[in-house]
Amino acid sequence: MVGMRRSLVAFVAAAVIAPLALSGCGDKKSGSSAAWAAPDVSASAGADPGASQGPITESATVPASLTVTPAAGKKDVPVSTEIAVAGGKVTTVALKDSAGKAVAGALREDGSSWVPAAPLKTKTAYAATVTATTDGGATQTATTTFTTMGAPAHKTGTGLYLFDNHTYGVAMPVVVEFSPGIKKADRAAVEKRMFVQTTPSQPGVWSWTSSGTQAYYRSKEYWQTGTTLKVRIAVGGLPTGKGLYGDRDRSATAKIGRDLEMRIDNATKKMTVTQDGKVVRTALVSLGRKSKPSVSGAMVVMEKKSETVFDTTDTDGAAGYQTEIQFAQRITWSGQYVHSAPWSVGSQGHTNVSHGCVNVSPSNARWLFDKTLVGDPVTVTGTGVKLAYGDGWTAWNVSWPEFVKGSALPVPDSLK
Repeated sequence: MVGMRRSLVAFVAAAVIAPLALSGCGDKKSGSSAAWAAPDVSASAGADPGASQGPITESATVPASLTVTPAAGKKDVPVSTEIAVAGGKVTTVALKDSAGKAVAGALREDGSSWVPAAPLKTKTAYAATVTATTDGGATQTATTTFTTMGAPAHKTGTGLYLFDNHTYGVAMPVVVEFSPGIKKADRAAVEKRMFVQTTPSQPGVWSWTSSGTQAYYRSKEYWQTGTTLKVRIAVGGLPTGKGLYGDRDRSATAKIGRDLEMRIDNATKKMTVTQDGKVVRTALVSLGRKSKPSVSGAMVVMEKKSETVFDTTDTDGAAGYQTEIQFAQRITWSGQYVHSAPWSVGSQGHTNVSHGCVNVSPSNARWLFDKTLVGDPVTVTGTGVKLAYGDGWTAWNVSWPEFVKGSALPVPDSLK
């Protein structure tokens, strides 16, 4: 297959992530929304919503060493703001808006701050009572008032590739996309607001692509069957660099299903399918011809279409083609799929004749389509062409030590 242009315009304004569309061999992407989720690692939090009574003034009992942020009287505060203290650890926060309504939120695990459960309202006055433990061990209470900024004129578009209440394969990374990409200097602040909680616990790490347009979250190994992923990308109103602010919060809660894996060997021209470690199917394949080679690497199923049309005329002009395809499963952004190819059945198992896709027979394609989930791992070996990082959800195509290097935040030694 051939590479296709990609656009983020569709999901920047979308409220939820839409299924990936096909236009030839590549296409667009979107985002989703749901509820708050606390993180696994440095950004983790425990719920502690609070309320305060009446107008609040700065407490005279707080030692100078304990400073609350936002500072009292601060204006034009981002709606993503967290309540924090210097010189101690936050233990409780009670926050109210100008109408006297309590704002829910959660403490970070390290007590460094309290994070509202949703972006604050624009151009609104807030009052907070903060209890903290000072570095000297004393418990102190402070108060502050601040006013949030208006709606920003320029925003960073975001997308989250998870649906609420959907079930995914064991290799499904948490994938977040940004348009424009986040510069290196701004990634740590953004990453600190990307929360993932796994049940049972399987601590993981975020890793960015070089362009900053995507970030992946995964653990050292594939997710355990039955895992629940709770994700909150809490960047609504967050400064993302160069006068831009995150467009909105996005969140989802999803499940991980059974362990089904597809392994394709160019040397034998065969696919081996295992489920929970046992071989359940083998299938003959035809991969990319010499002029259009398939890539080798660790990929995942990104999208499934029972029927579609591959259209390459927009990229290849007169040399392009339009072909009706059944049981197509995308594995790269550049346009490689596993799909039914009745025209190449005679070559499957013997000769590579495709435009880069994994061709299988109609019966094998249907069987696979009925069995697979988005997020199932697909590994291709022996083609001589390496999968480029970021060409698809490539979180598993690098070693764990290499993946960890892509984090913008310090990674605990226990996770290295």
